[in-house]
Amino acid sequence: MPKSIYVENIGGAITATGLMQLSKARPDGHTVGVMTYDSIITLPRGNLVPGYSLDRMIPFARITKEADAIVVSKQSGYENYEQLIEAARANPGTVRIGVAPKGSGPYLAVRRLEAAAGVEFNVISYPGSSTAEAEALLSGEIDGAISSLGDFSGILDSGDAHGLVEFSSEQNPAYPEVPPMSELGGNLETGSFIVLAVPKGTPEDVVSTLESAYHSAYETPEFQKWITGVGVTPSWLGADEVNAWIEDYQQKTFTAMDELGL
Repeated sequence: MPKSIYVENIGGAITATGLMQLSKARPDGHTVGVMTYDSIITLPRGNLVPGYSLDRMIPFARITKEADAIVVSKQSGYENYEQLIEAARANPGTVRIGVAPKGSGPYLAVRRLEAAAGVEFNVISYPGSSTAEAEALLSGEIDGAISSLGDFSGILDSGDAHGLVEFSSEQNPAYPEVPPMSELGGNLETGSFIVLAVPKGTPEDVVSTLESAYHSAYETPEFQKWITGVGVTPSWLGADEVNAWIEDYQQKTFTAMDELGL
């Protein structure tokens, strides 16, 4: 676009603070917001922030998927996903898996994996970023951890840890040695993403202009090289598809939460 874009990081209320500012902005296409897993799942599920509603925003594109993955330390001895599951099945509650606290995407992922594989892990929660989990992996405090591969890029690149599986149906181009769950015969898909949105009431022609501009940027070699370099899978959905995808993703995730009592 022939204009500079000012990027402002607005923290607070697990993405709600920034998105509520977005929903109150003038609907002229000059304000765009970023929605993630917490925006679409955590906040609506728990009604955590009064006044927050997806109905006040128009999602117009999804540009990335950042699947959760199981990463294990080199000293754990697990070389592949099957070995990890076999160990958990043979000795319930002994394989130590680090995740973010209850209510997070990785916590839901480990519980869904337990249910799908018929195993029981020793699940240990670490508040804050995945840095604490990486340190726990290196110290031997845990055998594995669940977060995105990009979150563990430092210890993956150093060889101190390796990925066993990514909970996705698509191969992550940045980590071709880590298989997606679909390749191993499973259909578990969890993780975050980046969805772009504008305030409700934004004219259709303005939304179309933004979608077209972001899609052109998405397809550039520069963006594709950069996104792969940070360990994230490029995954485009346009305005005609993203809302149906959000509805389907919510339905499947909320159903899984209900079944697990979460």
